[in-house]
Amino acid sequence: MDLAASKVPDLPRRLRRELRTVRVMIAMYCQRHHHPQEYLCPECQELFEYTEKRLRGCRFGKDKPTCLRCPVHCYKPEMREKIRQVMRFSGPRMLWRHPLLAVMHIIDGRKQFEGGDV
Repeated sequence: MDLAASKVPDLPRRLRRELRTVRVMIAMYCQRHHHPQEYLCPECQELFEYTEKRLRGCRFGKDKPTCLRCPVHCYKPEMREKIRQVMRFSGPRMLWRHPLLAVMHIIDGRKQFEGGDV
């Protein structure tokens, strides 16, 4: 899987990290539920692109809280349910497969973002 695609230089570091975390979580879900290949199936690729679009358009910008703490739920109901399925499956596995991303996501969830690029 090409994680370099999620290292988007025009996003603040915190949002790049969130995008990478989501990409990894979707890849874990896709590999277990759809096919074992190293790339995302069309359905999961669509979900990732939708997630990236929502993240880029977030009105909070670099001050965006993690999705769980966000006061605005900007996903369409169908896509919200898909990303919830991904998170339910991949979330518990992140500590074992990608511990640094998991720990950073937990830390990001506890921070108050006030304009600084974390």
